[in-house]
Amino acid sequence: MTQAALTHPPAAPAPDPGPAPRGPLVAAADRAAWFGWLGPIGVALFAGLLRFWNLGYPNAFVFDETYYPKDAWSLLKQGYEGSWPDHANADVLAVPQGVPLTSAPEFVAHPPLGKWVIAVGEQLFGLHPFGWRFMTALLGTVTVLMLARIGRRLFGSTLIGCTAALLMAVDGLQLVMSRVGLLDGVQMFFVLAAFGSLLIDRDHVRARLAGVTDGDTVRLGLRPWRIAAGVFVGSAAAVKWNGVMVLAAFGILTVLWDQSGRRAAGARHPWRSMLRRDAVPAFLAMVGSAVVVYVGAWSGWLANGANGGGGYDRHWADDRAGLSPDSVLGVPLPQVSMSWVPAPLRSLWHYHSQMYDFNTGLSTPHTYQSNPFSWLVMGRPVSMYWEQVPIGTRGCTTPGGCSAQILGLGTPLLWWTACFALVYLLWRWFFRRDWRSGAVLCAVAAIYLPWFQYQERTVFSFYMVVLVPFLCLAVAQMLGAILGPAGSTPERRRIGAAAAGLIVLAIVGCFAFFYPLYTAEVIPLTSWQDRMWFTSWI
Repeated sequence: MTQAALTHPPAAPAPDPGPAPRGPLVAAADRAAWFGWLGPIGVALFAGLLRFWNLGYPNAFVFDETYYPKDAWSLLKQGYEGSWPDHANADVLAVPQGVPLTSAPEFVAHPPLGKWVIAVGEQLFGLHPFGWRFMTALLGTVTVLMLARIGRRLFGSTLIGCTAALLMAVDGLQLVMSRVGLLDGVQMFFVLAAFGSLLIDRDHVRARLAGVTDGDTVRLGLRPWRIAAGVFVGSAAAVKWNGVMVLAAFGILTVLWDQSGRRAAGARHPWRSMLRRDAVPAFLAMVGSAVVVYVGAWSGWLANGANGGGGYDRHWADDRAGLSPDSVLGVPLPQVSMSWVPAPLRSLWHYHSQMYDFNTGLSTPHTYQSNPFSWLVMGRPVSMYWEQVPIGTRGCTTPGGCSAQILGLGTPLLWWTACFALVYLLWRWFFRRDWRSGAVLCAVAAIYLPWFQYQERTVFSFYMVVLVPFLCLAVAQMLGAILGPAGSTPERRRIGAAAAGLIVLAIVGCFAFFYPLYTAEVIPLTSWQDRMWFTSWI
């Protein structure tokens, strides 16, 4: 011990100063964080009220509910889709109820995951309309909450995020598809969840690159949110196959974000660095996890094969030589032995080839089919339920009678505004290199454009419910531009706020006007005719 230490005893420890004082900036940040959740939750509660109110009405099989709720019940009870007799719908809705499910396998056109999701509601509430619509209503509500948070993260504004969510809450097509037991609303949830996961992954990567001086050599490490995105987009494909196109587009999007992040971090060769360090991990994370989820969705079909039982074509390959196809896309190939592949997986591949032929070759005319060119402008919405109500019944007092209809019609003013918003985003992306606009446009292209290759196929406009969240993001971004940047003069902001507010109010008013057509409300026939703005809507 030194002389100084002997002659100068150590000083007493300083008293604990206690928690640091919370200044106005910290308090403002806390309020912003709270509003970042309170606003989205408030919009989601409003959306949930619209989606769950009188959800069990009408007490009927609405449009393609004649397929999916019964398939879901069969999965719940047997693990695969069984067949039902022609009178099954009447038996299920009868009192007392009959459930004439048979063990004979039934050919189905879509993978099973969406029906497994519907089955959760049936397990909780039984095989009746509320039960088979419960999960689509729940996911439709949660999607509104997700969109608010995604918009907040994408644009850095809780107001814009909540505006996008509010717009989706009052979109007629999203409301209808949240109140029927069909697959497309389930797929919408998974696609948006994948998009949100990639946004979180991007933010984490940018934070990782913030302190890097050499963007060429840095390794970005484990990226769980990109794996989550693969899980979600694989789930979307396990609901309907068009999710595969979203997987491809989102995979390209995430590696392009890696390339731009490395360039911003000082990489001299960002493209080469991305291809060497990010492309393969991205493929494994997204495609690998998507494949695992997709095959896992067929676990019931694969597992229920004992004693010759199980789903459709489950035993197709049992006594067959395992040979590869003799041609692919018309190109002759030598056949090689595939007997090393387990017979159930070869049977599953054969089943998929039949599903592909059915889905690409479906051309049976339908009254409400439409061309994808007309979808964005709501040229031909789908009537999913129609009932003529005579005077003196169910509260109808109009001499001309009443009607009750469920029409898969997006809120017209919202969709028409979205057409202008997409043009604005194209301008922002092309001329301003705005990555946010590019992200939304990537999702729009992946969901919408592939349908144009099926000009002869029987297709319907309600498929576009998967697109609704991204249309709402586009409109919200355009409204944010109308409002004006933060540095604008107060007069500019007032004018912008008034214009943006009037657009939102007009969309909400349009939704309220068409609301009876979304919920099968009994209205006079003359009121129904007032809402048929175009003959193609009838």
